[in-house]
Amino acid sequence: MTSSNQTSPYENKQAEHDVVWHNTSVTQAERAQLKKQQPVVLWFTGLSGSGKSTIANAVERKLWLSGQHTYLLDGDNVRHGLNKDLGFSDEARVENIRRIGEVAKLFADAGNIVLTAFISPFQSDRDQVRNLLSQGQFLEVFIDTPLEVCEARDPKGLYKKARAGEIKHFTGIDSEYQAPKSPDLHIETSSKSVEQCAEEIVQRLGDLSYLTGNQ
Repeated sequence: MTSSNQTSPYENKQAEHDVVWHNTSVTQAERAQLKKQQPVVLWFTGLSGSGKSTIANAVERKLWLSGQHTYLLDGDNVRHGLNKDLGFSDEARVENIRRIGEVAKLFADAGNIVLTAFISPFQSDRDQVRNLLSQGQFLEVFIDTPLEVCEARDPKGLYKKARAGEIKHFTGIDSEYQAPKSPDLHIETSSKSVEQCAEEIVQRLGDLSYLTGNQ
């Protein structure tokens, strides 16, 4: 027997049979045409402290200033709401990325340029999100910062806690990070400023015809 606030596996399975996809009359292409841009999910991945959120934020600001329609989904912010029930085990990380992939897909369906900043340590999870989207609507952005640099920065003090055993399942210390082998954008941060990294990404988006005036 389940409690009043729980759903049994059978009920979940039954619900899947009862749910039918409803086709809307306004299409993604029409929303994108109204916004005069090509929808895309920029999936920023990298170690904690690599600069994902900072660079993604700088990119969004540049895009917004140039008139693009954007939304930034940040890992910490999402865990304050939608994913507040998830921990940091491998299984929880997989579910974290599955959920945010579905949310990113909805934002892209609305015609937006979506930026996500998540460690997303497993390649299979990143590939799963890519497969949710249409061809060309997912760009894996690898924020490539060496572990020693991330640990030296340690902006939240997390590496120190992980080394002291106070945090378990910390990516790069006692949990694996699978670096992208063939990212769509490879941003090496060691010798570049945040501004330079952001400008490189925006320039690449323009070259790939995602931005206003390039359709």
